[in-house]
Amino acid sequence: MPSTNLLFGVHAHQPVGNFPEVMEDAHQRCYKPFLETVHRYPDFRFALHSSGWLLEWLFQNHPDDMKLLVEMAARGQVEFFGAGDMEPVLAVIPYRDRMSQLAAMSDRIEQIFASRPQGAWLTERVWEATVVPALADSGIRYVMVDDYHFLCAGAERERLDGYFTTEEDGRRLDLFPISEALRYRLPFSPAAEAVAYIEAQATEAAAGRQAAAIYFDDIEKFGIWPETYHWVYEKGWLKDFIEGVLASGVIRSAHFQDYHRENVTRGVVYLPTVSYSEMGEWTLPAPAARRYAELVHAARNEGVLERDRPFIRGGIWKNFLTRYPEANWAHKRMLGLSARLAALPAGQANQELIELLHEAQANDAYWHGLFGGIYLPHLRRAIWRAMIELERRLDALQKRPPLTSGDLDLDGIEEILLTGAALQAVIRPDRDASLIELSSYPHAQNFADTLRRYEEHYHHKAASGQGREHEGEGIASAHDVVRFKHEIKPEDLTPDTRGRGLFAETWTDFEAKRPVEYASTVAQGGAVLCLGQAGEGAEAVRVAKIYGLRDNRVDVGFKLVGKGRLSTRLNLAIPCCDGPAGRYVVDGEIPGGFGQTFTWKGLRALTLEDHYLGAAIRVETNRPARVRARPHYTVSQSEAGFEKIMQAVELTLTWEVEDATEIHASLSIDALAPA
Repeated sequence: MPSTNLLFGVHAHQPVGNFPEVMEDAHQRCYKPFLETVHRYPDFRFALHSSGWLLEWLFQNHPDDMKLLVEMAARGQVEFFGAGDMEPVLAVIPYRDRMSQLAAMSDRIEQIFASRPQGAWLTERVWEATVVPALADSGIRYVMVDDYHFLCAGAERERLDGYFTTEEDGRRLDLFPISEALRYRLPFSPAAEAVAYIEAQATEAAAGRQAAAIYFDDIEKFGIWPETYHWVYEKGWLKDFIEGVLASGVIRSAHFQDYHRENVTRGVVYLPTVSYSEMGEWTLPAPAARRYAELVHAARNEGVLERDRPFIRGGIWKNFLTRYPEANWAHKRMLGLSARLAALPAGQANQELIELLHEAQANDAYWHGLFGGIYLPHLRRAIWRAMIELERRLDALQKRPPLTSGDLDLDGIEEILLTGAALQAVIRPDRDASLIELSSYPHAQNFADTLRRYEEHYHHKAASGQGREHEGEGIASAHDVVRFKHEIKPEDLTPDTRGRGLFAETWTDFEAKRPVEYASTVAQGGAVLCLGQAGEGAEAVRVAKIYGLRDNRVDVGFKLVGKGRLSTRLNLAIPCCDGPAGRYVVDGEIPGGFGQTFTWKGLRALTLEDHYLGAAIRVETNRPARVRARPHYTVSQSEAGFEKIMQAVELTLTWEVEDATEIHASLSIDALAPA
């Protein structure tokens, strides 16, 4: 009789550093009702992967609810999947860190549930063959990837109802292809239709080769995505689906491990470097992403999209490190810290240091699509906090020199690192010669951790309200609709033409009536010299810029020759952003908060108080300046809609220059005095 095994798995994850209220809301609307529902059906088998940070949070904050999961584990209802403990993209961390991340997650599962995982979840289903050795060496026997991965290798969709085998460097790993059709049906189409679709996949079993309907996707679709809580729980979709599966005469609810043990491989396969199809679009720069979308749209109109989608392929996950220099800088800094940690003498690399590195490798802050969180300052801050604390501890073990240089981010420009006990300032000597990092060790905060305003391929939807309409019964996927959390104006979508570092200058010569382009070089002793030319020969305007680091203060000096206007722009990443904990202080008075816009004339000093961080940032200058303060916002999308997010406080200091002049400015970071 025709039959099929339903291999049903869910992946639960919250980014390291997410807000407690967001975590709590996710539990109440998703994790708790999901566990309560499946607990009522002991015969319904399912697999679960939860990132280590989330699993720890759930047991600490909701132990009674997690007793349901422990009980389901004891009765054999749930199979646990491993992964990197802090949800890294395994392909972008070294082999040694893959091994430690995988071991940490497997150890965690074994300690809690007395079961060591055989399967693993790949973060964002990012597949590169280079991850096979670490997975196999850590005891993982099989992983989940999309059926799209197989189609990109030329596989036939109708054969993707079992597992396949690959190898790399002599290590074997088995691969289960997740059904895209099921990912888009569960839980969005009516439960009866979803069950009927699975039943339609049933075939007569050959020796050792039963058919499998394979589903593994984000659990957050079952309650957190828009409309899903009402649909899945209040209207009973999950209950109806489970009851439909258990009542079916052709569907067997099974574990991956049982299916893997009872069935033989479908054969050998070698997959290209790829993630899920949507990721291929997200990782492309805006012009390329628009062209990709045009090709997809044309194929859909011609009725050949289903056939040709594997050959209309976008970029790979690592392209995010080329799209966003901010992500690339964080990634390369993380790799440098990993190498320092690995080079410690035996006995010094303790568990706390390893855990800090693992946190710094959490994937969310390195990319962006419908989900990735590089646009979310609190997620970037979490990985920087881990890196800064790790670096502080490594420096205590092996002190670094106060001045070093090197092309850390592989962009062809050697960055200069000025390092002290309290601060580290990193200068990129390009046309701006600005600080691309200003890390405070006492506050574990990178005050240059901001994000410039980029052109994103989806911005045309924000401008036009364009989105695909949902058709038929059920509810819409977040991929198909356009929602707005904030009002978006055209100026909010204008890309930046320069970076958003600290101390980026514009010199306008009053005679030339135009800004001056800078070129930079490194002078003796590590000083950064920024030279501007407004003319030729003896009449050339010269601007020299030099940095110094002292205790908790960065000093910047300018030497100017000529008549003109000098402006320097600072983009300060301050944790409270436009929340109530941040405010300006001018001459002992509080004019307002960081979400407001101000202009002050003749100002010598400005203090920014962040009561969330407990820090006071003071900007001072030897000559009175006109100071403009305003919030820097970007526009991004998430499953909840388009939103404006404050990235930094933008300060612009401007001086009028009559002749040869020296201007000095400083930025100091102190602990906030008790109220």
